[in-house]
Amino acid sequence: MTICSSDEIIDEFELLTRDAGRVQQDTLTKILELNADAEYLNRFSLERRTDSKSFKSCIPLCVHSEIESYIQRIADGDNSQVLTGKPITSLSVSSGTTQGKPKFLPFNDELLESTIQIFRTSYAFRNREYPIGNGKALQFVYGSKQAFTQGGILATTATTNLYRSWRFKEAMKDIMSQCCSPDEVIFGPDFHQSLYCHLLCGLIYSDEVQFVFSPFAHSLVHAFHTLEEVWEDLCADIRAGVLSKRVTTPSIRQAVSKILRPNPELASSIYNKCQNLSNWYGVIPALWPNAKYIYGIMTGSMEPYLKKLRHYAGHLPLMSADYGASEGWVGSNVNPTLPPEEVTYAVLPNIAYFEFIPLGKPKGEEMENSSSIHYIESEPVGLTEVEVGKIYEVVITNFAGLYRYRLGDIVKIAGFHNSTPELQFICRRSLVLSINIDKNTEKDLQLAVEEAEKLLAEEKLEVVDFTSLVDRSRDPGHYVIFWELSSDNASEEVLSSCANSMDLAFVDAGYVGSRKIKTIGALELRVLRKGTFGQVMNHYLSLGGAVSQFKTPRFVTQSNSKVLQILNRNVTQSYLSTAYGI
Repeated sequence: MTICSSDEIIDEFELLTRDAGRVQQDTLTKILELNADAEYLNRFSLERRTDSKSFKSCIPLCVHSEIESYIQRIADGDNSQVLTGKPITSLSVSSGTTQGKPKFLPFNDELLESTIQIFRTSYAFRNREYPIGNGKALQFVYGSKQAFTQGGILATTATTNLYRSWRFKEAMKDIMSQCCSPDEVIFGPDFHQSLYCHLLCGLIYSDEVQFVFSPFAHSLVHAFHTLEEVWEDLCADIRAGVLSKRVTTPSIRQAVSKILRPNPELASSIYNKCQNLSNWYGVIPALWPNAKYIYGIMTGSMEPYLKKLRHYAGHLPLMSADYGASEGWVGSNVNPTLPPEEVTYAVLPNIAYFEFIPLGKPKGEEMENSSSIHYIESEPVGLTEVEVGKIYEVVITNFAGLYRYRLGDIVKIAGFHNSTPELQFICRRSLVLSINIDKNTEKDLQLAVEEAEKLLAEEKLEVVDFTSLVDRSRDPGHYVIFWELSSDNASEEVLSSCANSMDLAFVDAGYVGSRKIKTIGALELRVLRKGTFGQVMNHYLSLGGAVSQFKTPRFVTQSNSKVLQILNRNVTQSYLSTAYGI
């Protein structure tokens, strides 16, 4: 790819979105022509037709469990045209942090190209608002273990599939975002060593860093929390020009040692800046003075980390990265000045074929502050047929063999950019907490925690991380909320009040009614030892996951026994709500 200016990329995007309906039909035609002989499509007698009407009448909506057997055949070595015309040569592995079981999803060159297009588009709009020079990016990116399935298919995270690609690396050069760290750090076998070296390389090139990035806000917060603990060791390494003995992997040591030289002046500067910080507020602009912004996915389950990330960021703007999933990309952030809580994503009409299932709210459940709605579905509509202010579930048909696949994401139409909609991510559709007629989602859980967290402010405490569980071990069942706090100094009175606050914050009518008649028991707050969620992450990494893809599960099922064991053995205190009486 030749280097394109931001203006050229924006012009290309404007052209694409002026007639999004036509582009969508062209995209569907291209997908169906490329995969005309796919077994999955022929099963439903599509018979090589490529018009949207035939496609929708023949091919049903689906979820992962309904195509899992096809993907498993590919994993087992079936190289016939199972889902696509060309054989699938690699699989992406989803995070699997909720159920404890990752999903396989097909990955191919077309998905790689759509990723590059998404990244180039959002970069162009960011660069127009916050121009960056020929510098580097402090990127906290981590490859995962690359495994091969029984059939010899490479199976790894979507992040690893990207960063191992020569094509992707060349494209990233074109948008001037070279990582401070060498590849050996990104693909190192030990996350803790890689993180230490990311910080070290970032400090070595501190004056060249133009922005700070990680795929998720969680890994950004984790990185700078680690900096609080290891900054003196990093200064010692830079002062002496010798890498810490904590880094034992030969390939990482060799690669980092090539760029590490004795620099007492830089070490002293970093040391003085860290010492002068007040509780690490504004550490990022202090140590990386030329950084323009901080970039990563900050919506959905990442929102709870924004408060801490803003603390580290000081005056630097936070910018939410693009909208997609392991299944594929949906849209770019073309309004980079919006804060993460208000960010919207313009759908790129040529990267996949999109449909939207309208979700209606039953009477009596129209409460603005509750996302726990049992939605009434209507027939899916096309990309250009959505209406501003209404909510939908996203359906994707992509070039990698997913056809009318329900992503499970709820979005709101915030407006249009030319003729393509701008989406606001609301939440995952899957229920988080439900015992009988109650229905509470991840967003409801987040709102409840935020409400209770206000009571901690007076004691200068904050919730580091949280998750939840439906406990049916005794009748009636009840909600359990696990908290890890920034300190052990919270009083019993305050924590009891927090349990009551969360219990009352779940305003779903089914929950409130069930609590009043005691068919749902009192909410329980369980306080965890510091570092518990670090153990949860380490467990995930031990299964071959990548930290840059890690998302704390907001709901832990009984089948996720290992994570439940970690949580339960680290409980230090427990408080039952008395909000609805004892």
